[in-house]
Amino acid sequence: MPEGAKASPQPSLIKHRPLLAFGYAVPIGTLGGLIGLGGAEFRLPVLAGVLRYPARQAVPLNLAVSIITVLASLAIRASTLYLNKLEPYIPAMLALIGGAVLTAFYGVNLASRLSNERLEQIILFLLVGIGFALIIEAFLPQEVTGFLPKELIWQIPAGIIFGLGIGLVSSLLGVAGGELIIPTLVFAFGVDIKTAGTASLIVSLPTVAVGIMRYIRKGAYSKREDLTLTVAPMGVGSVIGAVIGGLLVGLIAQSILKIGLGIILNISAFRIFRDTRHSDKHAAK
Repeated sequence: MPEGAKASPQPSLIKHRPLLAFGYAVPIGTLGGLIGLGGAEFRLPVLAGVLRYPARQAVPLNLAVSIITVLASLAIRASTLYLNKLEPYIPAMLALIGGAVLTAFYGVNLASRLSNERLEQIILFLLVGIGFALIIEAFLPQEVTGFLPKELIWQIPAGIIFGLGIGLVSSLLGVAGGELIIPTLVFAFGVDIKTAGTASLIVSLPTVAVGIMRYIRKGAYSKREDLTLTVAPMGVGSVIGAVIGGLLVGLIAQSILKIGLGIILNISAFRIFRDTRHSDKHAAK
């Protein structure tokens, strides 16, 4: 077996994938809902670890679940969506979308050219970075004015640059990018946290859609059973969890949750993406 390739999952695992996908997605979605995120960064270790998908398959599947959660979140927020609150930030949002869509387009090509082993190394690096970002964010003030000047000559180039990074992470991890978009909007552009959550979904939607279209052209969704046995139940579980999390907001301080989730993400990322090669080599012997 080539180095870095996963051993084929056992038939019993394939049989139980829908139940496992749904069962893990509900608590992940709940925790994500508690802090205003979709939880995609936590789903990826489940796809690659528990469900035994190679990284090359896990990423596009995670992206497919992400678009389900983004659309559901937009539908849930539709009744309380006030566009007038978004109007001052439309130029920054468009700049973020422009940069993110560009790198989401080319990021899929990059992910497709990488070996499974190298992709796992990059995923580990990015997940650990997001984990530490969650921990650091827990200690930052929630109300800020934004460090960028309000002039468009500053905001648009900065938005494009931030968007380039967001789109690349989205295509390489299969995430909607809220864990990066929301802090960017809050700390760079001075968007209040509630408005940033809605704006993040609007920025995420075209970014994720472009990534999915590119993965479709690459044949990433050619196996129908992956969509029916994994994406569908995981998408339903994620939406249910997000609704539960939204109802429980305020039950636990977000700062405590972010620290805990950051630690959990780091541990799970190391366990799955650092140890995968070793376990697969052992299985191949």
